[in-house]
Amino acid sequence: MNNLLYVSILCCFSFFAKAQNTTIVSENQEPVSYATISFGNGNGLFADDAGQFFFTKALYKDIDSLYISAIGFNNLKIATQNLPSRIEMKTSINKLEEVFLSKPKGKFKIEKIKPTVHEDYYKCWLPTIESEIAVYFPNNSTKTQRISSLQIPIKVEAKDWDKRKRKTAKKRPFSTLFKVNFYKNKNGLPGDVLTYDNVVFIANEKSEKIIELYVTAHDIYVPKNGLFVSLQVLGYTDEKGKLLPNKKYQEIKTKRGIVKVSTTFRPLLPFTNEILEKRTYVKRIFLDKGQWVLFDKKNIEKSNLLLAGLNNYGLGLNIEVYKED
Repeated sequence: MNNLLYVSILCCFSFFAKAQNTTIVSENQEPVSYATISFGNGNGLFADDAGQFFFTKALYKDIDSLYISAIGFNNLKIATQNLPSRIEMKTSINKLEEVFLSKPKGKFKIEKIKPTVHEDYYKCWLPTIESEIAVYFPNNSTKTQRISSLQIPIKVEAKDWDKRKRKTAKKRPFSTLFKVNFYKNKNGLPGDVLTYDNVVFIANEKSEKIIELYVTAHDIYVPKNGLFVSLQVLGYTDEKGKLLPNKKYQEIKTKRGIVKVSTTFRPLLPFTNEILEKRTYVKRIFLDKGQWVLFDKKNIEKSNLLLAGLNNYGLGLNIEVYKED
């Protein structure tokens, strides 16, 4: 294990030594992976793959309630005082609508929507624990279409990497867990999910500029009015890919008092001005009830990306287009 990661893990365990370790489970006692834990003040965190999360009053002194949500379950509010070690969530009555009763048969061709990638740090989105980015893909075909893989553009290094000798400089290690969500198109915004599956991937300093994530096994079919594909960062992981209880916010003193500012996570996401139509949407997961908005100047203030005319994240897709019977 490299020294940086070792120190990071030691700091995490030291910092959270007095934290409450709580596990979220379903009615059949299975872990609810990657549940969202909101503090009700615009901040929050996520459970790991085993449904566990860490909460400490030492870090979140002003939080008296947690608001827990997960796809396929009813929302839950619970007090932080005497927080139990195990929380059970009830399955939502609304079941995921089945679009196809059987998998399509026959030949298909792969249609490619190419990703857009570049090396300019200043033209990249810095992911935070509170943000989710979704890209809209229209359906321009009457044929059955299933997503084969995602082409995910990333930039692994920060702004000073271009100034160093790449052949000799050692990249700083990191390991970040992302979750991918697939949404129906509801009146031009991301709506209901297309799968309850947890689709995740890890990016680190050794990752290529474009990560290919195969999703055929999840049977994601493109609805008639298109779909949204989103990315949300869950946090840093240990060397085994386990989500770490890192500090998600930095406390900054201002004239108004202490303000919590979201920590940014590598890798960065390159934005582009090469896509003419605006098809990137964003939301604050823990704020404004997670309302989606189009990423443009009308909705987003003081964005350097928008000031530079960079409206879109250039996510790519490979799609199986099936021939008619």
